[in-house]
Amino acid sequence: MKIPFFTPVDWPKGIPPFCHQQPMLLMGSCFAAEMGQRLLGAKFDCDLNPYGVLYNPLSIAAALHEILDGRPYTADHLFCHEGLWHSWMHHGDFSATAPEVVVQHINHRLLWAHQRMPRLQRVVLTLGSAFVYRLTADGSVVGNCHKMPEQMFHRERLGVEQVVDALAGAIERLLSINSQVDILLTVSPIRHLRDGLHDNQLSKSTLLLAADTLCSRFHNRLFYLPIYEVMMDELRDYRFYADDLVHPSKTALDYIWNSLIDNYFSDESKAILQDCQSISKALSHRPLHPESEAYKRFLEQTLLKIERLNAKFPNLDLQNEHESCHTLLNRLPIR
Repeated sequence: MKIPFFTPVDWPKGIPPFCHQQPMLLMGSCFAAEMGQRLLGAKFDCDLNPYGVLYNPLSIAAALHEILDGRPYTADHLFCHEGLWHSWMHHGDFSATAPEVVVQHINHRLLWAHQRMPRLQRVVLTLGSAFVYRLTADGSVVGNCHKMPEQMFHRERLGVEQVVDALAGAIERLLSINSQVDILLTVSPIRHLRDGLHDNQLSKSTLLLAADTLCSRFHNRLFYLPIYEVMMDELRDYRFYADDLVHPSKTALDYIWNSLIDNYFSDESKAILQDCQSISKALSHRPLHPESEAYKRFLEQTLLKIERLNAKFPNLDLQNEHESCHTLLNRLPIR
């Protein structure tokens, strides 16, 4: 009898595969950012966190509504603190010393996301926490506190119905303009220890119950990915955590990424991924004899592989790889 060393998670069947041809939008926590960066590196057509990292479902829903509306931001939407201008809806990556710079950055990402909405084929939402922070001044939920004084906020844990109502409203609007889009829900496995271990469990449980309700409501368009369960059960040992004992380690992230590939990547996308990895490895190769004719042929073959892959899949963004290969060829000594 073979005894397993962990509790395996059953990945749901019937979820449409990830394909390179499908435009995607990914929004949510820093775990969404991690997986999104890997999809971008694999040359998927992704718009990743147009508001920056967002943790709570109310801010994610509000961001979806704003993208659907497409109304631009102005300086009136910002506030200034210690010489930096911020948006309550956006991550600190958007902050700057000049309000016009912040507005330009926000509106560039907003317009791009808005224009893609009708042709999106997949939206991935990763929920991080059921806790929200409301401004005591007007009760509005902020996407980011920007390290402002605690007395400016009221902290609140959402109920399941609040999460469901907020996300369902945004999803219904999205489906009204794009009935073919698939929506994947995940709950981030990253623990929010500042909430306390018990409150963190209550928060994650709220998100899990809300995700289950939403899957039932939108049963043919919305699917749940058990990322949280993989981390909690298959990878429940602390050796799968980073040094902060909160975030998944690279080994854990690689495991989850490879599980996604095995379960949900189309055969064509798996082949493209292998080709992209081969090209990336070739371009990072440091030859023992860079002046040799053999290395020149190696680069020429790599360039040919890039051009053939781009000819077969014109939507793949291989411009950086193409330019890098040309740069390496141009550095070779002239014979």
